Amino acid sequence: MIIAFANVLCVCGGIFYWSRYEKGDAVMFRTLKEDLDAVMDRDPAARSRWEVFFLYSGFKAVRSHRKANWCYRHNLKFLARWISQRSRRKTGIEIHPAAQIGKGLFIDHGMGVVIGETTRIGDNCTLYQNVTLGGTGKDHGKRHPTLGNNVLVGAGAKVLGPFTVGDNARVAAGAVVLDAVPDDATAVGVPARVVKIGNKRVEHPSQQLDQIHVADPVSMELCRLRGELERLQRRVEDLEGTEHLPVGK
Repeated sequence: MIIAFANVLCVCGGIFYWSRYEKGDAVMFRTLKEDLDAVMDRDPAARSRWEVFFLYSGFKAVRSHRKANWCYRHNLKFLARWISQRSRRKTGIEIHPAAQIGKGLFIDHGMGVVIGETTRIGDNCTLYQNVTLGGTGKDHGKRHPTLGNNVLVGAGAKVLGPFTVGDNARVAAGAVVLDAVPDDATAVGVPARVVKIGNKRVEHPSQQLDQIHVADPVSMELCRLRGELERLQRRVEDLEGTEHLPVGK
């Protein structure tokens, strides 16, 4: 009961703080609307904003995180952690209260999603189930990834380390990303390799929601090597044919 009461105080205190210093009632409702719009725009199964607000676990997790993050930034760290763990039990999504999340984050299905302490997520990003935005080692400081704007991370993908995934980038389902991903690129495989989308501007991947129709860099490299082997084999055959020609020919 004491912790629940403290939770209410935290939320009320956050609204008071925003209202006093940042006109927070407007900010709060604008952020809420942007989070709702993100789900409605990118989930064809969403039938109404009421359904999203009351029933969608991804939306609930993001909403709880915004409360936890406010508490964390105002040195209410125990309470912030309690809110995040309570949200984890209810939604299956674990977001550290210190993580920085931009507007319009859409977590689809959500079960098994883990977002680490020093993670930074830009605007209008999309995460699918079982995504991990994790760190490596036990070092303090920045140790989790930074996602740019309009980034899509497919189901089961792992992004591990303190690097940046650029704007409009796409991480394919099941990929394990251990290094930076440029803007407008796709990371595929284990460990992930980057496939450039090209100079041609395409629809934002986070809104395109295509996490399976991507080029396989391993297959592409094998095809290239096969072509090179066939070229060398023809060259060897030509040289062998030349050696058997009569003198003077």
